[in-house]
Amino acid sequence: MRYGVLGPLAVWDAEGQPVKVPEVKVRALLANLLIHGGGPVPADRLIDDLWTGNPPGGSANALHSKVSQLRRVLGREQVVREPAGYRLLLADDTVDALRFQALAERARAHKEPTAQGDLFADALALWRGPAYADVAESLFARGEIARLEGLRLTALEDQAEVRLMLGEHLPLATGLGELVAQHPLRERLRMVHMRALYRAGRQGDALRSFQELRRQLARELGVSPGPEVSTLHEAILRQEPHLAPPTAESLSPRTNLPIALTSLIGRGEAVGQVRARLSSDSHTRLVTLTGLGGVGKTRLAIAAARDMTQRFTDGVWLVELAGLGAASTPNDIAERVITTLGLCDTAATEPNLDDLVTWLCQAVADKRLLILLDNCEHLVDPVAALAGAVLSSVPAGHLLVTSQEALDIPGEVVHPVPPLALPQHTDPGAVARSSAVELFVERAAAAAPGFLLDADNAPAVSAICRRLDGIPLALELVAPRLRTLSPHELAACLDSRFPPPEVRARGLPARQQTLRSMLDWSWHLLTADERTVLRRLAVHADGCTLSAAETVSADRDLHVEGVADLLSRLVDRSLVVREAGRFRLLESVAAYCAERLAEAGEAVAVRARFVRCYAELAERESERLRGPEQRRCLERLDAETVNLRRALDLAVTEDAGEHALRLVNAMAWFWFLRGRLTEARRSLRAALATQGETDPTARAAARAWLAGIELRTSSTGATPVPADEDPTATVADPVLRARLQWFVGTGLTGHGRHGEGRHLVEASLAGARSAQDRWGEAAALVELAGDTQGRGESAAELGAALFHEVGDRWGQLRATRSLALAAERNGDHARTERLHREGLLVAEELGLWTEVVEALTWLGQTALADGHARRATELYERALSASTERAYSRGEIRAEIGLGLAARLRGDQEAATRHLNRALAKSRASGHAAGAANALAELKRVSRA
Repeated sequence: MRYGVLGPLAVWDAEGQPVKVPEVKVRALLANLLIHGGGPVPADRLIDDLWTGNPPGGSANALHSKVSQLRRVLGREQVVREPAGYRLLLADDTVDALRFQALAERARAHKEPTAQGDLFADALALWRGPAYADVAESLFARGEIARLEGLRLTALEDQAEVRLMLGEHLPLATGLGELVAQHPLRERLRMVHMRALYRAGRQGDALRSFQELRRQLARELGVSPGPEVSTLHEAILRQEPHLAPPTAESLSPRTNLPIALTSLIGRGEAVGQVRARLSSDSHTRLVTLTGLGGVGKTRLAIAAARDMTQRFTDGVWLVELAGLGAASTPNDIAERVITTLGLCDTAATEPNLDDLVTWLCQAVADKRLLILLDNCEHLVDPVAALAGAVLSSVPAGHLLVTSQEALDIPGEVVHPVPPLALPQHTDPGAVARSSAVELFVERAAAAAPGFLLDADNAPAVSAICRRLDGIPLALELVAPRLRTLSPHELAACLDSRFPPPEVRARGLPARQQTLRSMLDWSWHLLTADERTVLRRLAVHADGCTLSAAETVSADRDLHVEGVADLLSRLVDRSLVVREAGRFRLLESVAAYCAERLAEAGEAVAVRARFVRCYAELAERESERLRGPEQRRCLERLDAETVNLRRALDLAVTEDAGEHALRLVNAMAWFWFLRGRLTEARRSLRAALATQGETDPTARAAARAWLAGIELRTSSTGATPVPADEDPTATVADPVLRARLQWFVGTGLTGHGRHGEGRHLVEASLAGARSAQDRWGEAAALVELAGDTQGRGESAAELGAALFHEVGDRWGQLRATRSLALAAERNGDHARTERLHREGLLVAEELGLWTEVVEALTWLGQTALADGHARRATELYERALSASTERAYSRGEIRAEIGLGLAARLRGDQEAATRHLNRALAKSRASGHAAGAANALAELKRVSRA
């Protein structure tokens, strides 16, 4: 059971159906138990509360009768009798008041204002009216009602302050007036309204509001306004600059740049130079940082980009390309950018999936953003092609590239990154001023606490930095050696170990040879087992967990139990970096270790273990994606995306068809949930093209997955699945076959082939029931719920119950959507809104942003149907913001049309025309005929009005 107290008392069963609680005293009893939050309430207290101090004769029996009536409604086990009294069994999320408080606390804990605003909106949407409206006059409820009302007002004030921070002063100036009138003595609320009025250009109204507050306080309480509101009043009189509306640049930046774990030394001037090249005063839009491996190009680029997050209002994004193979195409790089920018789940809903470069350029054409393409030296040609397309199609798009060589395209400015400055003199003061020495000393002190630069060791430190040519990576690798060696001993070791300049390998620059020598020296200091683990780590494209490192590194000669200790020792030597539970190799170290792996003759065996490891991981997580661990599995597969791609690439190039098919079949559902249909289609085709012996059932499953994907990514005129062909017919596993019948059947329905699609989904339902697959049965039932003639709503309810039973949140979201549409058909607007709210929370929890937009637009539509123009406007604005951030053009169009309808309902014809014209222009630009038709129809209604 779930209970609603934020409004008239309401009860819903597990399927979301309302449960009627008859009789006033029984409802009062339930309210009393709810107010005590599941704690025991003595019988004497209940009798006194229900009969307000005038109990009937035989009051104990009368109370027992009311309890029995309540148990008949809720279930006998829900109302428990204990020595301390009666209590109601409640879970954490079964009372809307508790959900409201939890959402409000989540909002306050969040650091990103947009997310805060969304969470506060979701929390306040749970209120259906005054709390405990049925028992508002009862003495036992007044304290709780006052508490909840106070929490609501605080949340409204919090939300208003967040909206003010986001620049929403115009709607707040109008919308808060009524609330201020209802609560004229709340100074914090008054202050938000005053700031909104001032920012909206209504300074006189803001000052009058303060005078009204002063009069009310004097008349009712005999006091003056507090110091904060008085200070605000004076600031408005002086028109202080801090009261001005926030500019776009002052809002919280959107970025995925990592937080620096150590300080950036010796690059202050370079950071300023890179920023200047990309500043608004410069016409440069592409800067390439070049330099040898280990010189610090990535750290310099990230430091420069981080300082520009306020300027690029649509975000500063780091796109790591080290994990892509040298044969990657511009589309492969565009796909990585699309995924990083969070556009991947919307790209699947749009046309032109075969040309992702063009799609990306169209999606960000009007955005102001900076993309940092990192580690491009093995991808110079495809990166150059993508960069050229972005520069020519995205006027406010800027690129920052790190590579060992330039792209050599028009508009590029090359910024060489040299090693750090070396000491020019031997006295300690001059040595300390060298940036190479500064870096070495800082890292040495971190590795060997207490180490200081002094007159005695300054010459040795100077010699070390000179011997390593000021290359940051080399300095960081050697600094930990001071745990066991003195600076003089370390300098002597370097001199004896490194070859003299005249015998360095030909064809390599001197400084590149220095880094190579440094890596050679570090390598020879390792034990045999440490070398084994280090070189085998190189097969991972994007770091790895301890478990993966153990699986890939261990063999008959290296026991799995010892890998963790070996990794720890490699981290201590700075050859391996440990970040957020993952072990990584720096690019230069990884390239060196890959050579050592090949020299050891282990490359084939280690790659095979790597492919097998990630195939098993994908299969292990695949089934969990349909259960209560869904969110965690999505996050884990997100984190392993680059390694999973690398495993598939290796399986395909080495013709390991069995593992390639295992990988794509296990990953297909993840790709679908994340909307990465382009990746799914390409990967399935590649796996199916492999030769050699493979399991026919695995090949049949991959063909069925591909059929369902192609139905979702091809135009309605195409025929990816011939008529009367069942791509799932040869799949042997009955559970998998039923699930694939559902997947292909829903694809056929979306492709306009309703009869064929329904036939397959019905076959899926029969197959799932025969195989006792609750998930498959639920999926088919929810899909079939679209049939309004007969069992549609009951099918959705059963599907929802089954998805709840298996714990699949995505399934619950789909079922909730079907139930909401059924409630809408039945005219039950309250239930429609509640179900869409529940779906919105699930979509936000899973990060399914197209579903978030859909839920918001449905909620907006429901609000319009109820005549709530202001609420509809807020919902459609949230939908528009989410759609714009992720280049979801269909969502933008629906949101603009909704905003136009809300404006027309408010009587604002000018705003309505503006929004509808935007929707029309976006529809025509993106080829959405239905959106254009809807916008035109609404524009005609506005003009007639």
